[in-house]
Amino acid sequence: MSEFNLSAFSEAIADLAAKAAPATASFTTHNHRTASAFHWRDGYFVAAEEAVEAGEEIELTLASGETVKADLVGRDPSTGVALLKPAGATNAEPLAKADAVRPGNIAVAIGNSRGSALAVSGSVGEVGPAWRSMRGGTIDRRINLAVGAGGRFEGGPVLDAKGALIGMLLFGPRGRALVMPYETIERAVATLREKGHVARGYLGAGLHPIRDGEARGAIVMSLDDNGPAKAAGLSLGDIIVAWNREAVSGPRELIRRLGPDSAGASVTLGVVRGGEQRDVALTI
Repeated sequence: MSEFNLSAFSEAIADLAAKAAPATASFTTHNHRTASAFHWRDGYFVAAEEAVEAGEEIELTLASGETVKADLVGRDPSTGVALLKPAGATNAEPLAKADAVRPGNIAVAIGNSRGSALAVSGSVGEVGPAWRSMRGGTIDRRINLAVGAGGRFEGGPVLDAKGALIGMLLFGPRGRALVMPYETIERAVATLREKGHVARGYLGAGLHPIRDGEARGAIVMSLDDNGPAKAAGLSLGDIIVAWNREAVSGPRELIRRLGPDSAGASVTLGVVRGGEQRDVALTI
């Protein structure tokens, strides 16, 4: 077994980060902090959706230090992806797609802060199957990182040991670093470029969590006069306890089910009204 060269390893990581740096940019968010973005392809940049405020002027600071205005093409809260189009062309090469990663593989998070390159290395902590986000988006893989990246890295690229793109860095509950996978970004970007938004299912009811005796679910607090819930006969005070015969314990579970793939779907809601349970059929 050859002797491990720590210095060579350190230089290799720094070289990897330097090669990716021209593809990065930064911007000041609506709450006056710095977040990252990176060139996807065709002059479009992706960023973390929660860092971008609709209607506000966006200025990207490129890796060169140049500042350019950017339009918000669209945003997808269900996957956390925002698509930006800066004025003018970019010479940055798009990052190649990474192969599948495993727990323990090296991961390098790249960022930008007002033109200064950021980089931090760590490892892939967990790789799991597809999952559904809190806002109903289908995420192709669960990838959690063991990387100590701060808020300025949010929206930046995460690379493998070859410098290829695993996905975009986001922060989950309790600040846990996670990756929005390449495949999920690709799908969201295609829709945002075409339509400017990603459609989500709409129920038309204001909900609040409740536990009433044995009934645990989401109580209807308000109804949209033109929404599907009212059209189907839901009433104020109804407690939604099931979706297609599967129990739901509160509004969060319902929101998860109201993802892009739910729009137009016919569902049966289990509803408790006046202590009696009944089924209500509606189209999302």
